[in-house]
Amino acid sequence: MDLDEHFGDFARRDWERYDGAATVRFALIGAGWFTREWALPGIDRADHTEATVVVDVDAERAEALADDHGMTALTPAEFHDGVAETEYDAVYVCTPNATHLEYVETAAAAGKDILCEKPMEADATRAAELVETAQDAGVSLMVGYRMHLDPVVRRSKELIEAGAIGDVVQVHSNMSQRMVAELEGDASDQWRLDPDLAGGGAMMDIGIYPLNTTRFLLDADPVEVSAETGSTHEEFADVEEQVAVRSTFEGGVPVLFTANHNASHDSFLRVTGTEGQIIIDPAFFEREDRGLEVRLDGERHAIDVTNVHQLEEEFAYFADCVLAGRKPEPDGEHALLDMQAIEAIYESAETGGPVTSIGPN
Repeated sequence: MDLDEHFGDFARRDWERYDGAATVRFALIGAGWFTREWALPGIDRADHTEATVVVDVDAERAEALADDHGMTALTPAEFHDGVAETEYDAVYVCTPNATHLEYVETAAAAGKDILCEKPMEADATRAAELVETAQDAGVSLMVGYRMHLDPVVRRSKELIEAGAIGDVVQVHSNMSQRMVAELEGDASDQWRLDPDLAGGGAMMDIGIYPLNTTRFLLDADPVEVSAETGSTHEEFADVEEQVAVRSTFEGGVPVLFTANHNASHDSFLRVTGTEGQIIIDPAFFEREDRGLEVRLDGERHAIDVTNVHQLEEEFAYFADCVLAGRKPEPDGEHALLDMQAIEAIYESAETGGPVTSIGPN
């Protein structure tokens, strides 16, 4: 295979359909660090998107952000009461996991399209309610798996589908960070240590990246999981600090991944086939440029990638779908499978055995 030909126009937006001049106006639900540092800049950079409203439990934080960016600031109560409802067309929900459903219910009742951060909720039952809420209201629901829109991942998926590395026989990945150390002094993010708000620890917050990105790359889902979780530091008394998962995906492909909330900063994903390998390293963190290497016939090919602002791509894609009148992906049904797989992972870690029932009983 001619890799230069395959990777030409690396950052091409193969998903782009809308060619009009309309704009999707967003209400930002949650004004935490990710919204401020990544989502809002992504909206500012993206075509056909504008942030017009911000909602946060911290009224002063919302007002300061609104003043800086020409938005309307609302309290959660005001949002639920329909204040400024005519000022936005869609919502971006970036709040603690266990609060996603309440905001989606209000947005859906108002007929607003929804871009909801991952994981979709704190457990699979509430996630299913969230999906049903959007379906019943007839609004679009996309879940924020930003890796799907990154050209490094999209070009890798195309290479796999073209058979460049032969039949996939194994996937291995990791995501780790010093979560508490990195968030020190920002109490607003400590909800990740609260099981009632987060639903879990390292698996829910970062383990979902290797799980979901593998699903996207292989276009396949896990059928069996075995897992171990653990914590060695006192900060992680209530949620798991680390997780190790061995799963089998459709087609019999073994998939192994780890995630750790108190380990050296690292992320990679390696897909091994009968004829070669694709290695994405760094892989998952939004603040790092991705790297891509393809190994074929005993030779290593370092690919000259085009790195993008992942949130710009995500919001531009969502707006493109809404304005072109098509269903955005990954949708709620796709994200619900992740929640069900995570539930199975936690069950395996608790029982010490494999779980083969993934999804609704």
